[in-house]
Amino acid sequence: MEKGQLEMIDKIMKVEIEQNARLLDYWKEFSTFSNWQVWIVLAMLVVPLIILLLFIDRRKAFQLGFYGYSVHVFFAYTDIMGTERGIWFYPYKILPFLPSNFTLDASLVPVIYILFYQWTLNKSKNYYIWMIPLCLVLAFLMKPLMVGLGLFYFREKENFFLLFLGYVFVALISKFLTEFFILLGKTTKWSLNNK
Repeated sequence: MEKGQLEMIDKIMKVEIEQNARLLDYWKEFSTFSNWQVWIVLAMLVVPLIILLLFIDRRKAFQLGFYGYSVHVFFAYTDIMGTERGIWFYPYKILPFLPSNFTLDASLVPVIYILFYQWTLNKSKNYYIWMIPLCLVLAFLMKPLMVGLGLFYFREKENFFLLFLGYVFVALISKFLTEFFILLGKTTKWSLNNK
């Protein structure tokens, strides 16, 4: 690597270390378990997972799990882009080393999507038609509620339509990937059972 490149990398790393120190200071002061908001964030992590364990259709657990993992990954990417660009911020997190959006990305939103997807499968509902009301509820009811409770913060102007588009994107790409891998599994000549 060139000297200028190494110097730039070093500057970037120093800034990131300083930013992480600031985030840790912020967490120690504002995001400890003495704040009621942190308990809500913890509930948003644990309660959906318990509900999922109780109500998941175990016959379709692998398909639903793959779909939910896809939701998790793409929702996390979407959230990271919004957070890193300073569009929004999650003021409370459970532990300082976890991303601030961990609760929504790892539990609440994926579980909501999984149970929705399960409902469309089990009730023979059109996923694409019913996805729109789900995304509307998440973007225009859940997020404003989170804003009102101080769990989600827009840096400048609130843009719930942008969030709606993000939820739609996640729903579409997760469904596409799941269907693609289901199709791929059906069209392959070789399987683990044939070996």
